Amino acid sequence: MKSKIFVFIVSALFLIALPLVAQQFGSGPVRIMAGALLYVMLALGLNIVVGYAGLLDLGYVAFYAVGAYMYALLASPQLIENFEWIAKALPGGMHTPVWAVIPLSAALAALAGVLLGLPVLKLRGDYLAIVTLGFGEIIRVFMNNLEQPLNITNGPRGLDRIDSMNLFGFSFGKNLDIGTFRINSVTLYYYLFLGLVVLSVIICHRLEFSRIGRAWMAIREDEIAAKAMGINTRNMKLLAFGMGATFGGVSGAMFASFQGFVSPESFSLQESVMIVAMVVLGGMGHLPGVILGALMLSILPEALRYAAGPLQEVTGGRLDASILRQLLVALAMIAVMLSRPRGLWPAREHGKGAAQPAG
Repeated sequence: MKSKIFVFIVSALFLIALPLVAQQFGSGPVRIMAGALLYVMLALGLNIVVGYAGLLDLGYVAFYAVGAYMYALLASPQLIENFEWIAKALPGGMHTPVWAVIPLSAALAALAGVLLGLPVLKLRGDYLAIVTLGFGEIIRVFMNNLEQPLNITNGPRGLDRIDSMNLFGFSFGKNLDIGTFRINSVTLYYYLFLGLVVLSVIICHRLEFSRIGRAWMAIREDEIAAKAMGINTRNMKLLAFGMGATFGGVSGAMFASFQGFVSPESFSLQESVMIVAMVVLGGMGHLPGVILGALMLSILPEALRYAAGPLQEVTGGRLDASILRQLLVALAMIAVMLSRPRGLWPAREHGKGAAQPAG
């Protein structure tokens, strides 16, 4: 027990000190770490749907988009410039604080999750994946075309001039000076995302060992047997979609405030597939594995930027650096899945075969 507490304290101090050291080399490394934490939240949310309940969701990025656009509309001049009655009602502009953003984004994304879950309750496997994939694309196309006849999302041009996150007058978009030491705004966002990740891990851990979590896992292993045991599979599936979507909605709101700009291109099918890959590569249903997979697949492409450049020079510029970087990421994923088919850090009980009778 003492060793676990010691490891926890050391890990906490490391995570707190890491961005303070990294910011000395510029905002780039801290921005990569902050982005990785956003992907961890997304992977934890999708793990509820895929890892716990066994529902293959390829449209998870839709909830990410819902949260991002919700915050962008509530914290930018877009609605005030296009709707006169809103401008009259809010002459000071729309500046939504973080304590209001998180519940709103979670509730709206949960509603979207339930609306997705209702028509797909009887679908399984490939059919469920195709329908959820279509849902994700519908949301992206919807955001891309919601410019006429009323300009709500500004179409493919996206929304800019988005306010930074603020909490009781404290803005995460400004540097914080403590004496002679300066904490960059990117570092402040890192701490905000880190706090949300810790909260997400606690929620997921409690869910996993609750009656709800055990019901989800029973549905994942054998839905017919779970229904025969008295589990309301319909409500449990809807709850899984809703709970998983809340993480995506909150992550989307954080992304919009962090970037200051959102557009439909940020929520493509490739993003959704990458989030699924994080869960599968790390180890479905196992929190440490999911976190490891999210960190690996979010940081690896950025780290390979430094390897793609020299390789491009070796080939005389005949290979595009971005394409080469994607190729290297794909090769790394294939190598991991061949050597660790159950994921980098799978749960002990997941995928365990039945005991062989003594011969």
